[in-house]
Amino acid sequence: MAFELPDNLHPDCGPIAWMLGTWRGNGHGDYPTIESFQFGQELIFTHDGRPFFHYMARAWIIDEAGEKVRDAAIETGFIRARGEGVFEILLTHNLGIAEIWHGEAADGKFEWTTDAVARTESAKEYAAGKRLYGNVEGDLLYAYDMAAMGQPLQPHLWARLKRA
Repeated sequence: MAFELPDNLHPDCGPIAWMLGTWRGNGHGDYPTIESFQFGQELIFTHDGRPFFHYMARAWIIDEAGEKVRDAAIETGFIRARGEGVFEILLTHNLGIAEIWHGEAADGKFEWTTDAVARTESAKEYAAGKRLYGNVEGDLLYAYDMAAMGQPLQPHLWARLKRA
């Protein structure tokens, strides 16, 4: 699907402009404390001319046939451009977690690492994360490594999404 840069794109958002829009697809999840699973997902990146994107993601668990079984995680936040490919990311999750990340982007690649994590009393233990987003053949591929439930940082989620 063709993609055009918006006329009002803030220049500091240029390194991640390829992410703008809606992306949908399926992914896989695994972690030592849970059973492996497959999920469907939608990511939405919007921009209004200021030096940030609004980000919203929702996921649902799917069965082997790709049919929705139940709703899963939702996260939303802001990707704040600082210039020269540097970004600050603020996210909140329906699971009771809030995060501050820092990231760098260039050449169709955007990598984030957690800087701070806060969680509600009822949230599961979560310590850190690392994300890698890439523009691969016009698709959005990502991998998310997580440190949680007493486990060290390791692969947790990966997906390939297509522009909707």
